[in-house]
Parts: sequence; C-alpha cells; structure tokens
Amino acid sequence: MNRRGRVGAAVAALVAVLLAYAPSALAVTVKVDAKPGALAAALAKARSGDVLTLAAGIHQGGLVLAKAVTLQGLPGAVIEGRGEGSVIRVTVPGVAIRDLTIRKSGIRPVDYDSAIFVEKQAGNFTALRNWLDGNLFGIVLHGADKSVVKDNRIDNRSDVYDTERGNAIHLWAVDDSLIEGNRVSGGRDGVYVEASHGNQIKDNHFQKVRFAIHYMFANRGKIIGNRSRGNRIGFALMYSNDLEVRDNVSIDDEEHGLMLHTSHRSLVEGNRIRATREKCVFIYTATSNVIRANRIENCELGLHFTGGSENSVIANNAFVDNRTQVKYTGTVFYEWSEAGRGNYWSDNPAFDLDGDGTADAAYRPNTVMDRLVWRYPLAKLLMSSPVMEALKIAQSHFPALMPGGVIDSHPLMAPPPSFALGAESGS
Repeated sequence: MNRRGRVGAAVAALVAVLLAYAPSALAVTVKVDAKPGALAAALAKARSGDVLTLAAGIHQGGLVLAKAVTLQGLPGAVIEGRGEGSVIRVTVPGVAIRDLTIRKSGIRPVDYDSAIFVEKQAGNFTALRNWLDGNLFGIVLHGADKSVVKDNRIDNRSDVYDTERGNAIHLWAVDDSLIEGNRVSGGRDGVYVEASHGNQIKDNHFQKVRFAIHYMFANRGKIIGNRSRGNRIGFALMYSNDLEVRDNVSIDDEEHGLMLHTSHRSLVEGNRIRATREKCVFIYTATSNVIRANRIENCELGLHFTGGSENSVIANNAFVDNRTQVKYTGTVFYEWSEAGRGNYWSDNPAFDLDGDGTADAAYRPNTVMDRLVWRYPLAKLLMSSPVMEALKIAQSHFPALMPGGVIDSHPLMAPPPSFALGAESGS
C-alpha cells in the first residue's frame, strides 16, 4: 500500500472511532421539572446516552423509552401511570432506570401491566434502587438478556384475586441476567423465571407472596443467599436442571420451604429451612442431585422423598426436631450417606463407642408403623396396641421385614459445625 493509501486507511479508522464514541461524547444531563408534559417533551428531545434527572414531584407515566437513556430521580421523584397499561415500556437496549418511585400501572394480567415492561430487543437493561409501589407486575423482562435488577423495593398489589396478581420480577426467555438485593412484598410470585437460562438470583428478601422464587423450565441458574418468610412456598424449582441452590433461608413458610420437582443434576447446599407448617423439603421425581449440608428444622415433615428420585446424594444434612423426619413410601432402598458420613438426626438415640463422630449403628428414619399410618390414617388409633408393639420389636431385630426405605449407614452424632444446635437460621 502506498503512502496515500495508508493515510486514507488511517483517516477512515479515526472516523469510525469518533462515530463509535460520538453518542457518549455528546450525551448531556437534563433536569426535568415535575410539570405536565415535561418528561415526555424531554424524552422527545433526548439522544441516546442522555441522563434525565427528574425533580421531586409527580411525573406523568405511560412512557415508551425508545432511546438508550438513563432516567434517574432526585429524592421525592415519582413517575405515576394512568391506571392502565405499563407505566414505562422499554423498547431499546441500554436503558437504565434508577432512584425513582414508580406506581399506578393497569391491572390486566393478560397484558402484563407493569411498573416497567422491557421488550425482547431491549437487553442490557438496568433497574437500580427504585420503589415500585402498588403495581400489578413490578418488572417484566420479556426476553431482555443480560439485564440487571438490583436493590429495588417492590410492593405489588394484593387487593385483587390471587389468580389475577402479578409477579414482582418476571423473567421470560431471559438469559445471563442478575436479580440481586431486592425486597419484595405482595403480589403473586417474588421472582418468576421461565424458559430462561444462566441467571443469578442473589440476596433477595420475600414476604407475603405465593412462591418466593419460582423456576419453570429454566436451567443453569444460581439461587444464592435469598430469604423467604411467611410465604406459601419458599423456593419452588420445577422442571429445571443444573441449578446451584446455596445458602438460602426459608422461615415460617406454609407448604414447603424448598420444592425440587422433576429437576435434575442440581446442587442444593447450605440452605436453612425452618418451621414450615407442612414440609421443609419436598423432592418429587428429581434425580442425580446433591443435597448436602442443609439444616431442616422444626417442620411437621422434614423431607418428603418420592419414588423416582434416584441417584442423588443426601448427606451431611441436619434433621432437627421435625415431627416426622422423612416420609418415603416406596419399595426401593436408598442410602443417605457419602464417603462414610451420613446425616444428623435429632431423634437418633445412638452411641459412638469408637469416637469417630458417626453412630455405631445405621439409622432408619421410617418404620413399618410410619408406612401403615401414611397409607391407612386410622391406624393411628392402634399405635399402642400389642400388634403394633410386636411390629416395632420385630423390625428392630429383623430389618428385612421392611421392603425398601431410606437408610443412613453412617449417621452423624452431632450437626455439622456450621449447624450447631441452637444457632440462628437466618431472618
């Protein structure tokens, strides 16, 4: 290439660089007063990259963000909808919304009426430190990949029928996004994730919802450090594979603290499930999972384990003061220990003569009588009868009388160190 050609190529490259950085170089910050029509006018004039700073007061909603702008609020700034549709609809990538109160969406669940609705082509969206108050849905990410929803407070409407409530944070066909540090109250589900893969749901708090976190057909997710209190179900993970479920807390939930339904190859570790009114943990036809180092405490039923849940490791957990520790009615034997370590059972009156930290005899959480009562509830009336006492004695001497069941060949004498008895399970 001659000298003229080299100069031309250099000039072309410089022009390309300048064009690439031109939007940010020309971006400006604009203050928007809380006057009728002011925000819509500012958006019409804005360029991609601009920052619109909203003054305290009420700004009119029903907005469509078709430019990659940032909306940020000064203290007291409110965007208020008209009671129909979504308050803000995002149609381009790169939009950020932060430090605003957003309220008064419509109430049509079929239209996903939301505080913020983000369309499929509008990925790389950010919602930060907002208060979404009294909307049907909070934030709907409708295919918007690589988005961040962080440190928001979401108080959804609960004054409509259960079937017509909206989710606080709703992900559909969304990949590689982060949902972190949000506080949710009211509405349908806290975080609903469907057909969405590789997302992280971290350090969120949920109360007064149906399910705190609800996964459907969503793989490779990380569900870490979340808190559920007083909801119908804490963590409902259904038809989803290769999940990492760690260090979550469920306290005083109604039906299940954690449900793993037809979900496979997942790690469930370090979770604390306490005082669920029905079942701490429900595992239903879920295979090849590792369920390790969880504390399952003070529930009516500690762990309900159904047939068809093969090839899973269940070890190093603490089952503490559950009225029934485990329910399993199948005819297959399942070993609940790993590498010579089983689980801690608060009702196991065991001995450890060799001092290795594991009991000298295997532990069976279920008996013949348990299975009789589950199948024939009226059998409770005969629990103290001579026939039942004879069955108890026979099973203790002849375990083969019980066809199948859960057996822990190496039960622990004490809870794992991180789960010492009396330790607070989170709040």
